[in-house]
Amino acid sequence: QVQLVESRGGLVQPGGSLRLSCAASGSISSIYDMGWYRQAPGKERELVAVITSGGSENYADSVKGRFTISRDNEENTVYLQMKSLKPDDTAVYYCRMGVSTWGSLRHDYWGQGTQVTVSS
Repeated sequence: QVQLVESRGGLVQPGGSLRLSCAASGSISSIYDMGWYRQAPGKERELVAVITSGGSENYADSVKGRFTISRDNEENTVYLQMKSLKPDDTAVYYCRMGVSTWGSLRHDYWGQGTQVTVSS
């Protein structure tokens, strides 16, 4: 089995910064793409950023130039560096990884979610 554990979010003032991390553990064979998603109250979950196994990055238009996704393949960890945060960034943030385990095909695993609140 595979588990994804996210770092704690928090309360940040507008214009502030925060870095999230998400580490995978378990019987991992390979990790393919990694991504961050968010869900604000009353809204559907949306893609924030994704990074492929080759390092290609893709971002939602709303976060381009402010957020940076990165990965550490040695540590099976994905990061989301968030800068110039806005109140509209307030949401529960979830990480996702495409993982194959020994003896099974690729499957999506999700983190538990962490609350990020941007407010003065």
